[in-house]
Amino acid sequence: MQFLSDNAARVHPKVWEAMRAADGVDAPYDNDALSQRLDETFGALFGREVTVLWVATGTAANCLALAPMVPPHGGVVCHREAHIEMDEAGAPGFYLHGAKLMLAGQKDGGDGAKLTPDAIRAVIDPIRDDVHQVQPHAISITQASEYGRAYRPGEIAAIAELARGKGLGLHMDGARFANAAAFLGLSAAEAAGDIDALSFGCVKNGAMNAEAIIFFDPALADVVRYRRKRAGHLQSKGRFLAAQLLAMIENDLWLENARAANAAAQAIVEGASERLMHPVEANEVFIRLTAQERETLRSAGYQFYDWGADAARFVASWDSDLGEARSLGLQIARL
Repeated sequence: MQFLSDNAARVHPKVWEAMRAADGVDAPYDNDALSQRLDETFGALFGREVTVLWVATGTAANCLALAPMVPPHGGVVCHREAHIEMDEAGAPGFYLHGAKLMLAGQKDGGDGAKLTPDAIRAVIDPIRDDVHQVQPHAISITQASEYGRAYRPGEIAAIAELARGKGLGLHMDGARFANAAAFLGLSAAEAAGDIDALSFGCVKNGAMNAEAIIFFDPALADVVRYRRKRAGHLQSKGRFLAAQLLAMIENDLWLENARAANAAAQAIVEGASERLMHPVEANEVFIRLTAQERETLRSAGYQFYDWGADAARFVASWDSDLGEARSLGLQIARL
């Protein structure tokens, strides 16, 4: 009973169908007919002009999205629990040629791994405006956060106002963007807010190996086309990545899958609410469990990650079984 990660979920049948339909002769790289449809399709979703580039991984999406905003001598303000800090093995420094991650927010996760204007100011305001200190050039936020918390539109607007006032770019890591939008009941545009670039996650939500970098400033995309090639992410048969992205967006499969994953997470919560570490606002559930309790659950067949010494993380997916999720919650309640 797999609650280890939504990365371990199956590829959705509609995505497979789209990839099979794309298996014909077409132009290489991103000159194929499907890749050429991405800007218009995502533009309709967000209600504004966008430029969309595909890549194969979320790490590449995050780093390439930030690359045109941040010079090698600059910095990116992010939460100290952000994926780009904790789980991307120095990739931001590699792709940004040495740029620094400037860590903000609470160490204990008490803020749900969400940034606030005050937390950002606490990092950037003391920085002297001289060559001896790294200057901030961008802010990166995560929707939903690493603890499964969703930014409300007003929270994003406040951060965006700060970014604009300071002349900083604003990037959103949207590995679980669909889950946040589904929880909030908002459109894609409302869940994103006034940002410059979005890493629109699909792999965790039913795709196989395709993520979208959405640029709301086309000039940023012009630079990244070259950086993507240099980074080894310009795939020769890009139509297969484009097919996955289009399958996720057309007919709102991205929302359908996210709602299913969120529902499974809530099914776990039904029995485990008293042990929750954070409110469940997407498809991740963080629960206080001792080492012995975790071993009991694993012996019963449940797969999940430990989260420190006395906690565990359970992640529901689009294909999670609701019965198994409810059973897990009841098992936890009986511990």
